[in-house]
Amino acid sequence: MPIAVDIDVMLARRKMSVGELADRVGITPANLAVLKNGRAKAVRFATLAALCEVLECQPGDLLRWEAEDAAMEEATAAHPE
Repeated sequence: MPIAVDIDVMLARRKMSVGELADRVGITPANLAVLKNGRAKAVRFATLAALCEVLECQPGDLLRWEAEDAAMEEATAAHPE
């Protein structure tokens, strides 16, 4: 998918755990992991707004577009056969 999720980057900058973020946003750690790992098909604006509020960031700090070719190369590098 050409949309990359950079929640890990913001978590590291804020020195916050996935569990703490999930708690403060009001979603399950499992659902946050799906979003964080780029497996989500969609995200509610309310969830995105809550993430931005808790992490004190803009939506563009969490989501970015990358070309399909780059996304495929990244996925292949992360999971070689």
